[in-house]
Amino acid sequence: MQLQIKKRNGLKGEITIPADKSISHRAVMFSSLAKGIVTIENFSHGADCLSTLEIIKALGVSAEFKDKKTLIINSKNGFTAPKKDLYCGNSGTTMRLMSGILAGQSFDSVLTGDRSLSSRPMGRVVEPLTLMGANIEGKAGGQEGKLTAPLCIYGKQLHGIDYIYTLSSAQVKSCVLLAGLHASGKTSFTESYLSRNHTERMLEYLGAIIEAKTQRGNDAKQNKDENYASLHPGIFASKTTIECSQLQARTITIPGDISSAAFFIVAGLIIPNSEIILKNVGLNPTRTGILDIVRNMGADIEILDKKMVSNEEVGDIKIKSSSLNACTIEGEIIPRLIDELPIIAVLATQAEGKTFIKDAQDLRNKESDRIKAIVCELKKLGANIEETEDGFIVEGKCTLKGGVEVETYHDHRLAMSLYVAGLICENPISINGFEWANISFPEFEALFEKL
Repeated sequence: MQLQIKKRNGLKGEITIPADKSISHRAVMFSSLAKGIVTIENFSHGADCLSTLEIIKALGVSAEFKDKKTLIINSKNGFTAPKKDLYCGNSGTTMRLMSGILAGQSFDSVLTGDRSLSSRPMGRVVEPLTLMGANIEGKAGGQEGKLTAPLCIYGKQLHGIDYIYTLSSAQVKSCVLLAGLHASGKTSFTESYLSRNHTERMLEYLGAIIEAKTQRGNDAKQNKDENYASLHPGIFASKTTIECSQLQARTITIPGDISSAAFFIVAGLIIPNSEIILKNVGLNPTRTGILDIVRNMGADIEILDKKMVSNEEVGDIKIKSSSLNACTIEGEIIPRLIDELPIIAVLATQAEGKTFIKDAQDLRNKESDRIKAIVCELKKLGANIEETEDGFIVEGKCTLKGGVEVETYHDHRLAMSLYVAGLICENPISINGFEWANISFPEFEALFEKL
């Protein structure tokens, strides 16, 4: 699908941001582990989340929509062995988190994905699971010769571990903690920088015995904090299945996705004469790095009506067009805005001075090599941007000329970032493969047309 984008002026109005994708994934998975009926309010209809939903249904869990946004999960009979391979589509979250859930089951399973997902590295979750006693086989190759899908998981009894991860990854952390639900003994996970903590928050909300804290590391020279989460499983085993006994059936209300809101935040800041309000946005501090960055760059942005919903901060965000200054983005803030870096690259083209993005090498392991992709496509539009090993450098403020075709690389965040860039180009642009935006945000174009 090719979509043409023209320059716009003066975005105004209020829109409600669709459900958070990360929390929607977890709500479905964790509800399938709880005993009883769970109501999930405001569930995401992005393709990735629907992949997770189809997998838990293939595992024998009852899941039905009460209405368009309300999902009822009933897992009273637990999981049953799947009759076919479990297809994760394009969703790395689905594959990596479900690996942790399935590793400790009493049956075997196979996780597969589309061509893009099947090239992405899975060794990062297979390694700790193997240390817990899991038996998982993957395919050698993929990006940088690393282990990839399909993943053949031979269910086994697991044991807890104290795992130290030298990087920062919510997916690896969540995988290990979910495996810990079905392991004997305590499981703990330590990472250098705190990644998004929706897993810890939801497990706590549903009654799991979990502790999360930040403590001073042992390396006095580096003087780094260590971010630590530990889980006491409270499980029992039967002859046919291993069941998680402590998760309670509670209603889960999902806030709007701040990663989706990011495209509207940037558009509101860089398109002249704009003033918009984004309703019901998740404000979990591990996800609000983009708010910190745009404030540092001089953004006119305000948080309204902040509250707690299902153990997550939620509020409205008011944005006005702003004059911006460049900044450096690196270190511990990177995990808090890793998904927003492509749209931040667009933002940086409209900021005075040089913006440096560092320590973001994991962008090369996403749906595409996002560093190479965003640099290549923004250059086509006229941006002054250069690729580095672990990020990029953007010099602004510059005029984006447009008048060209750009590519999405089968990457939803690239597609939406280029859409926003097209709104400030002097000449219309054509985006090839824009349908990939449906992976996370099928309502994207319609919401922009409301403003």
